Amino acid sequence: MSALFDAAGAGVYAVDARGVVIACNPWAERLLGYDTGALLGINAHEALNPAAGNPEGLHEQRPVLSDVAQGKRISGDRAVLMRADGTPLPVWWSAAPLPPSAGHGTGAVVVFHDASAQRERADQRADRYTHSETMREQAEYDLAEISWLSELTLAIVSTLNAERALDRLVRQLVPRLADTALIHLAEGRGMTRTAWAHHTPGTLPATISQTDPPEHPAHLTALDCVRRGGAGQHLPAPEPSPAAGPDTDLMSLVEAHDVLIVPLRLRAETLGALTLVRAEASPPFNEADRILADEVARRTALGLDNTRLHAAQADIAVTLQQALLTDLPAVSGLELAAYYQPAQQAAEVGGDWYDAFPLPDGDLAVVIGDVTGHDIQAASRMSELRNMLRALAVDRPEETPGQILRRLDTAQAHLTLADSATVVLARLHQDTDGTWDLAWSVAGHPAPLLLTVGEPSSYLAGPHSMLLGLRPTKERPTARMTLPPNSTLLLYTDGLVESRSQPIDTGMTRLRQHLDTHQDLPLPRLCAQLATELGDTRDDITLIALRTPAREDRGRPQG
Repeated sequence: MSALFDAAGAGVYAVDARGVVIACNPWAERLLGYDTGALLGINAHEALNPAAGNPEGLHEQRPVLSDVAQGKRISGDRAVLMRADGTPLPVWWSAAPLPPSAGHGTGAVVVFHDASAQRERADQRADRYTHSETMREQAEYDLAEISWLSELTLAIVSTLNAERALDRLVRQLVPRLADTALIHLAEGRGMTRTAWAHHTPGTLPATISQTDPPEHPAHLTALDCVRRGGAGQHLPAPEPSPAAGPDTDLMSLVEAHDVLIVPLRLRAETLGALTLVRAEASPPFNEADRILADEVARRTALGLDNTRLHAAQADIAVTLQQALLTDLPAVSGLELAAYYQPAQQAAEVGGDWYDAFPLPDGDLAVVIGDVTGHDIQAASRMSELRNMLRALAVDRPEETPGQILRRLDTAQAHLTLADSATVVLARLHQDTDGTWDLAWSVAGHPAPLLLTVGEPSSYLAGPHSMLLGLRPTKERPTARMTLPPNSTLLLYTDGLVESRSQPIDTGMTRLRQHLDTHQDLPLPRLCAQLATELGDTRDDITLIALRTPAREDRGRPQG
């Protein structure tokens, strides 16, 4: 038996019917801290099991003999054996009746293993699992945070309209970061509330008006501090304004209990302030909230700066484009109007132009054109082409519009004024009876549209030719007609009738229908309304229109 015990690889001891250790192996002595042979003869239950009421609070254990006496094998993985020095040894164990062949009568054999290392490994696994779960939850939180910040950034940069961007922003912040979100923009020596949102619809007015609740004095002071370059401000539980009744100042209206004001600042310039408000039912702002609010403010400032720079560039572009366009001449017996609307989605000047100028013989030249491209170069070439067309028309006023366009095509090919361009050149001559004769030539441009009182509008189906820049020497035809009294002639660029969402044929049908509907409008208003209702805002829109007088309103013919 001794050899068997030595090779067991675990602590083994045997007890007789009285519970006295009658045999043990060196493993058991070593694990329990006994000298060789010292374990023999002791009462195992009394010496090796925790006593009742022990100071370590260990549970008292059931005697092994009481179970194995019934011939059962028993085991456990949460037991404790007491070492010789009184310290506990966590074990997992099993016990079986003593074999009759051992010659000791009834008793039990107990096999036990040190469970402390195993439990330590289990605890480590549990710790690792807990840590991994914590890391997973943190990763999921970080991913949600990043996704939310991405959505917030998209809300800011998806439009170049600052007010629309800020309105989208505050709606993203509520209730994710605050119960109420306000944005004030710096204007001069003050701050102007521009966007706001509250978690309960209808609490705040839809638009700013003079009847809105005033700002809380402490909030105004904090905003002024931020405007002058100060750091963010924290207003825990601002008291109601003493100068106002209950719920009349803004902070009282939104039941502010904790207020955070963060600067919207970029390159040391304060663009405004973001105010985040939480009510009493929400937790106060903590350090993580402040860090997140700072990141939101940084992205908002970048978006604001982008919209501001775009607006400045767009203003420059529009100013340049307007400078390249022409003031319409005053023509007796003829009403003239023009309209130009730059593309709203890009800070660029384009190649659209209109023109009207008197010729040496008293006739009137009217032009609409579009140079290929949408940039400074297109605008520059448009200006050169427009001026060249003016010079050629004035130099030989006796030529037809088709002949003038042929010479223009030849000149621009030689001088490289433009890669390609479309244009309509019309010439109006007033007869001695007061009627107006029209001669025109079309070079790759949408056809003019004529509206006659009492009849539906129609496109002038005269001969057309290819756009400028393809075959400079090709003859260009000229069409002629007499304009009826009180008729309206409309020249326009393709931005009015063509877009990504509709083909040009559909756009031209809509234009004709709208002109019929609005034919009684004054000419300037008619041009503006057509551009507003039909035009593609992603492209420049240019119109020039003329209207002949009614029969009884005809003046004296021009000399």
